[in-house]
Formats: sequence, C-alpha cells, structure tokens
Amino acid sequence: MPSHTEENYLKAIYKLSEAEPGAEVSTNSIAEALQTRPASVTDMLRRLGEKGLLSYQRYRGVLLTAEGRRLALLTIRKHRLWEVFLVQKLNFSWDEVHEVAEEMEHISSPLLVRRLDEFLGFPEVDPHGDPIPQEDGAMPRPQHVLLSELKPGQQGLLVAVKNTSQPFLQYLNKVGLGLGCRIEVLDKIMFDNSLEISINTQPKTQISAEVSRNLFVTF
Repeated sequence: MPSHTEENYLKAIYKLSEAEPGAEVSTNSIAEALQTRPASVTDMLRRLGEKGLLSYQRYRGVLLTAEGRRLALLTIRKHRLWEVFLVQKLNFSWDEVHEVAEEMEHISSPLLVRRLDEFLGFPEVDPHGDPIPQEDGAMPRPQHVLLSELKPGQQGLLVAVKNTSQPFLQYLNKVGLGLGCRIEVLDKIMFDNSLEISINTQPKTQISAEVSRNLFVTF
C-alpha cells in the first residue's frame, strides 16, 4: 500500500489531470496544489514512477498509470464516504468535514470502506455534490452546468459546488445557498456579470460572477 503522502500525491495528480484530460500534469501545478516545493515534488514523482504508479519524465510532467489512477480513486472514494458519514451521522456541517476526512481517507481496510458504503445506503455524491467513485473504480460523470451559464428567466437546482473551501462554503451558508436550493436568475449585471437571483422563490439576492462560476445546477 502507498504511504499517506503518496496517496495525497496521487489524489492531487488525478484531480489536476481531470481539469485537462489527457494532458501531462506539471511539477509546478502539483507543488501549488500540495503547497510544497517543486524540488520535493520531483523526488516524490521519481519514487512513484519507480513503483509504476505514474509515467514521469523530468521537465515534461506526469500521467497516472492504470494502477496509479485506481489508487487515487480509492483515496477519493474513502474521503467522500467519510464526508457523508460526518455530515449525516455526526452532524458536521459541509464546511467542517474536509480536514477530518483528509485524515480518515488513509484508513486502508477494504472491508471497513465496503461496510461504510453499505451503512450509508450507497450514496452517489458527497455533501458538496461531488460524485463518489464506485468500488470498481468507476467514476460517475454528473450532468450539470455552471450557474454563470444561465440566462435571466432560467432556473436550476443547486446540485454541487466547485469551490469546497471553508470560506466559500461559509459564505453560501450566510446567503442561504445549499444543495437542493432552487435558484432563478432574475438579472445579469452587464458591468461585472454579477447575478441577481431568487433562492427558493425568496426575495432577490445578488451574487458575484466568481460565486456563480462555482455553483453547479441542473434544470
């Protein structure tokens, strides 16, 4: 089994690769995602390459091998299942679970993960709307669009958030936005592309363009 640090690297590389499918992930982008030095990243990439978990050529970038991708998805699966458990069973709010799940995702027992999934009723998404990889490594592809793409008069159901940082989630709590809310776009301000919206038919609220680019909705 990979170490905790190796799992963190594989997970980070997988998420970065999903942003640009098929493209090699650069050392600098990995260093930024993990908040570490590029030199440290280079050493770890060499180690992961020797274990057959990624394809690495210095100065070019990396691609996960099939085994590296499997392990990355397993770590993501555990993380998101633990987030569901923390919210549903221990009454954590969605802005409190990330750091705790970061630690719990490294528990390696396959039986525990299987029983956890069953105990939770085989959830398909985590508390932020992110899909939970299946036990066989299959990753569902959600069908949703960014709120920023909607035009005045259109509405959608909030099903996921792109930014899962604690400050952003706390902001959404403050303005009354959570998964399951129905959002209607009342107007788009041409000056800065901010939106005037109605949340669950309530009086209008204004959100910035940056916020609207981090909310996923379905029609």
